[in-house]
Amino acid sequence: MTWAYRTLLRPLLFRQDSETIHNRTIHRLAWASRHPWALAAMGSFLRPASMPVELFGLKFPNPVGLAAGMDKEGRAVPAWAAMGFGFSELGGITWHGQPGNDRPRVFRAIPDEALVNRMGFNNPGAEAMARQLADWRARGLWPDHPVGINLGKSKITPLTEAATDYSNSLRALWPHADFFVVNVSSPNTPNLRQLQDKSALDEILAALQEVNSQSAGASAQKPILVKVAPDLSFSALDEILELAVPRKLAGIVATNTTITRPQRANPDLQRIYGETGGLSGRPLTARSTEVIAHLYRQTQGKVPIIGVGGIFNAADAWDKIVAGASLIQVYTGLVYEGPGVVRSIVSGVDSRLRAGGFRRFLDAVGSGNRGSGVG
Repeated sequence: MTWAYRTLLRPLLFRQDSETIHNRTIHRLAWASRHPWALAAMGSFLRPASMPVELFGLKFPNPVGLAAGMDKEGRAVPAWAAMGFGFSELGGITWHGQPGNDRPRVFRAIPDEALVNRMGFNNPGAEAMARQLADWRARGLWPDHPVGINLGKSKITPLTEAATDYSNSLRALWPHADFFVVNVSSPNTPNLRQLQDKSALDEILAALQEVNSQSAGASAQKPILVKVAPDLSFSALDEILELAVPRKLAGIVATNTTITRPQRANPDLQRIYGETGGLSGRPLTARSTEVIAHLYRQTQGKVPIIGVGGIFNAADAWDKIVAGASLIQVYTGLVYEGPGVVRSIVSGVDSRLRAGGFRRFLDAVGSGNRGSGVG
């Protein structure tokens, strides 16, 4: 199916503006999401064989998830499970609804299988998202995989009030998701990445865990993870890791898009790379894997990592897994490889597990790092 998409359908889609195609795709998936027969038909073609993973108290049917940014409004929540994803991360969502940056704001670098985006957290706001997710549950169409929400800071909120902004969003959305990802690493909201500073992030996480505790009451608290930028130094990443225990972080998502650019002789590519925004896709593959490996080594594998960045096939996924990722996510890979990408990745990872003699998926996690005495 991935071959047919790349050869027949993708050339037609790529003749049109990237965001226009994205919106049309979400519109169609939103329609399918409201029709159980359509979901069943999708699942019969796209769902992979089971590869269960249990992590931070949640059960994932397989380790391949949908990365944040694809479904910013929760319009196609049931469709992602039907497409075979083992989990989905919605958003990013901010407390205040906002339109994002001016269009055009997504650009394809096709020869490099990459995207540059400066969307700017366009979303309806936390309360509107909460209503949308409550509606899916009321309709009995909630997916059979874990659903996470990516939390961002509203553009109009000063950095000094960021903790309150994130807390308001978590309070509104807490009943409607299984886990939450704190996004302080998007390059498309002015000064947001300053919140990766240890003291600023500590304040945000303290406020979020207070809301988490209050909302949970006698029930279990929801896992809270932090998404980091690939452009951080290893020492800066280590400072974030110092918050893992005191702030009860469930895990790290590595990584967001990058502000660095490869140098290319192709003038069309250089023009695209000259656009402001975050770069995702193939150029990010190696760096995101390096970050995953470092985080795994530094924590001795005790802090789960969700690996994301330049995953297009099973080989890319496997590199992330043996580096230390317990789960992986795709976004740009879905754009370039099409809806069969999840099934293809799961099948390929399963073959590698068997060839490597691993009894369980989690046995392979970090196996490439254990030669240094970690594991």
